Amino acid sequence: MKAIIYSETGEPSVLRLVDREPAEPGPGEVRVRIAVSGVNPTDWKSRKGVTGKQKLPFADMVPNQDGSGVVDAVGAGVTDVAVGDRVWLALAAHELAAGGTAQECSVLPADRVFPLPENASFDIGASLGVPAITAHRALTVAEDGPSRLSPGALAGKTVLVAGGAGAVGNAAIQLARWAGATVVSTVSSAEKGGHATAAGAHHVVNYREGDPAKAIRAVAPDGVDLVVEVSPAVNAGLNAAVIRNRGCIAVYANNGGDQMVLDVRRHFALNVRYQFLLLYTVGAEALTAAGEDIVAALRDEALRVGEDAGLPLHRFDLEHTALAHAAVEAGAVGKVLIDVADAGTFPAS
Repeated sequence: MKAIIYSETGEPSVLRLVDREPAEPGPGEVRVRIAVSGVNPTDWKSRKGVTGKQKLPFADMVPNQDGSGVVDAVGAGVTDVAVGDRVWLALAAHELAAGGTAQECSVLPADRVFPLPENASFDIGASLGVPAITAHRALTVAEDGPSRLSPGALAGKTVLVAGGAGAVGNAAIQLARWAGATVVSTVSSAEKGGHATAAGAHHVVNYREGDPAKAIRAVAPDGVDLVVEVSPAVNAGLNAAVIRNRGCIAVYANNGGDQMVLDVRRHFALNVRYQFLLLYTVGAEALTAAGEDIVAALRDEALRVGEDAGLPLHRFDLEHTALAHAAVEAGAVGKVLIDVADAGTFPAS
C-alpha cells in the first residue's frame, strides 16, 4: 500500500511517499481503507515539532489525525463495527505507528472509529475529528450548560464563536445551531463573515470595526452564556465585556499569544469559568460522548462542508501531502483534504 511517512520533524519536505505492507489489526483494533484524509493545524505542528516533541515516538510516523473510509478488517473483541462499514476517524495518528490517515490503510483502536451515516459524504467524515470533537467539548463544559448535545440542548443560550471561519469555529456554529442556541460569531473580514453566516451564525460581528462589545450586547443584553475561544490573549478584554454571570469561556487554541491578562475582580464578580481543553488529554468518556452526538447531528444533516456551508474545500492527492500541509500551515481558509483513494474506489454516499 502507499503511505506518507516522516522520520524526523521539520518542513513539509520531510514527508515522503513509500510502499509498505499494511499492518494487521490486533485485539480491539480496526483497519480502515482510507478514502479521504483531513489535515488540521495540529498535524503540521506535530510534523514540524513545534509542540516541543522533537524526538519521534516511532522510527517512522504517518501524519494526519482525521479521515474517513471503510472498515477493512477487525481484530479480536471488536463488536461495534464490522467489515464494510463506512466510518470516520479521530486521533488516528496519536501515539500510533500505523494509525495516521495519510496512507491507504490505517490501523487504530476501535474507540477512535465512528459510524459514518449513509447520508454523509467521505468529505464530511474526513472533516470531523479534531474540529468537531473540539467544538463539541467547548459547547458542553459550561457550568449551566448541557453535558451532551442534541436538538434543544442549548435552547435559550447565546453562544459566541470566535473565529467562525475556521474549521473548529465552523463546527461549533453548526453544532450550536443544531442544539438550539442563538449563535454570534466574531470575524476579521467581510469574506470570513460570509463563511460564518453560511455555517449558520445568526449574527456576525467584525471585531476590527466599530464597537464589537456593543454589537454583541445588542444581541445578548444580559451577556453571552458561552464563548468558544481560539485567541484568548487577544480577546480577553472583549470576552470580559460580553460574558454573563456564571458564563463560560472555553479555550481550545492560543492563536495570538500564550500569555493573557485578566481583570480578576471583573471575573470573580461574575463567577466566570475559564475552561481550557486539549483533545489529546480530554479523556475517553468525552471523546465517546462527542462521537455519539456528532453521529446524531450527521443523521440530522446538521453538519456540512463546502462553500455553501462556510467551509471551502481544498483538495490534494496523497502524493502531494506535503503541499496540503503547507497550505494549512499558510493559513488556508476552509478545509484541506487529501484524496487517498482513486475516485470510484468506494461506493458513493
